[in-house]
Amino acid sequence: MRSQLLTHTTAERYRRSVTEGVERVATRIAAADRPFTGVTVDALSAVVDAVDLDRPLGDTAAALDELEEVYLRDAVYFHHPRYLAHLNCPVVLPALVGEAVLSAVNSSLDTWDQSAGGTLIERRLIDWTAERIGLGPAADGVFTSGGTQSNLQALLLAREEAKTEDLAKLRVFASEVSHFSVRKSAKLLGLAPEAVVSVPVDRDKRMRTAALSRELEECRNAGLVPMAVVATAGTTDFGSIDPLPGIAELCARYATWLHVDAAYGCGLLVSRRRRDRLAGIEHADSVTVDYHKSFFQPVSSSAVLVRDGDTLRHATYHAEYLNPRRMVAERIPNQVDKSLQTTRRFDALKLWLTLRVMGADGIGELFDEVCDLAAEGWRMLAADPRYDVVVAPSLSTLVFRYIPAAVTDPAAVDRANLYARKALFASGDAVVAGTKVNGRHYLKFTLLNPETRTDDIAAVLDLIAGHAEQYLGDSLDRAC
Repeated sequence: MRSQLLTHTTAERYRRSVTEGVERVATRIAAADRPFTGVTVDALSAVVDAVDLDRPLGDTAAALDELEEVYLRDAVYFHHPRYLAHLNCPVVLPALVGEAVLSAVNSSLDTWDQSAGGTLIERRLIDWTAERIGLGPAADGVFTSGGTQSNLQALLLAREEAKTEDLAKLRVFASEVSHFSVRKSAKLLGLAPEAVVSVPVDRDKRMRTAALSRELEECRNAGLVPMAVVATAGTTDFGSIDPLPGIAELCARYATWLHVDAAYGCGLLVSRRRRDRLAGIEHADSVTVDYHKSFFQPVSSSAVLVRDGDTLRHATYHAEYLNPRRMVAERIPNQVDKSLQTTRRFDALKLWLTLRVMGADGIGELFDEVCDLAAEGWRMLAADPRYDVVVAPSLSTLVFRYIPAAVTDPAAVDRANLYARKALFASGDAVVAGTKVNGRHYLKFTLLNPETRTDDIAAVLDLIAGHAEQYLGDSLDRAC
């Protein structure tokens, strides 16, 4: 089976095999007329479970034929203009070239002797991102698997920088619509169950600075330690951006670590028309960015940045077989000294090639397009009597609810919206997300595809209304 290893003797086999795989994917993407086939869990499980993993096919073409049945045919395709659900983006071509290169070379970005130039490329991209944020000359950071890991590492640093060893006294402040990873991170870091304080938001789903000020003051008066404030630049549900300048001022007043979760909103760093919406981010002690959201990169491609690179020492452990202490004196750059991970993919290469081919402005133009689309979608929803839309978008997310004029029971309206989402997904015609607002069920468009048009939005709104009306009509028939 050595013939299946990528070596100098199998380079041509590698070329043919990868080309065949790429051709299968390209054909499938070109032919996809819907974002999803609507296959059920039970139906697809039966196909996957029937595969005997102990009996190899022995042939790449045969394995790819099988892959059509177990994956490619029924995959959810984010490139389709009517995939409007989660923070998944279509990916740019230079990044896919990077993905192919990094997978084949298989560098591991933990130590210099496993990555060499990969280490320097990642470090240069960290410096570039820190410059875009405005963190200053002492800034540093490291690529991560995603926003959850970045938030965890940022809060680890905040915990270690806090002026107490009594974990029970530590408090973290985040808005009531912040990412769930804040609470998850607090639990992983050994903080008390009540450690995360939920701060109310305003009508635009932005953290209320007056409420944060009161919470910080109460925390100090109670003899507790305000470990960190997590401000969000692009909430998952609403795309809302917390008032960063005011929050930064409060953090300075209370000597509290400011972490900005810009996993979604980081695309504004390369926007020529909306960069001002991130004003104040330069005051952060740490920042989360997810390039695999608004930079149109394949998963995974993310990073955590810090104002003071020295704080990354809190994630440093030395092992004689990997990164012994003497390497620091020898100025050997080992990225594992900064990371929660050890073995780590060279995901930075995807962003590097994207910038070298498209440039920052090219990425920013794509993100501006989806933000423009969301603004137009909001106007459509606001003018449509069938729908209630929650807030005008700061980024590219729209949260709305079908509201039939003839139905006054909120629970019935909830059921109609839930049914419409499920029926739409089952049809495969479009994919939308859902959430709750004030205890009621709402639907959500997350617009990250520049190929999506207002006609697509209008068509999906008609489909949703049709499914909801069918449910309500059937319910009325059953009641009669």
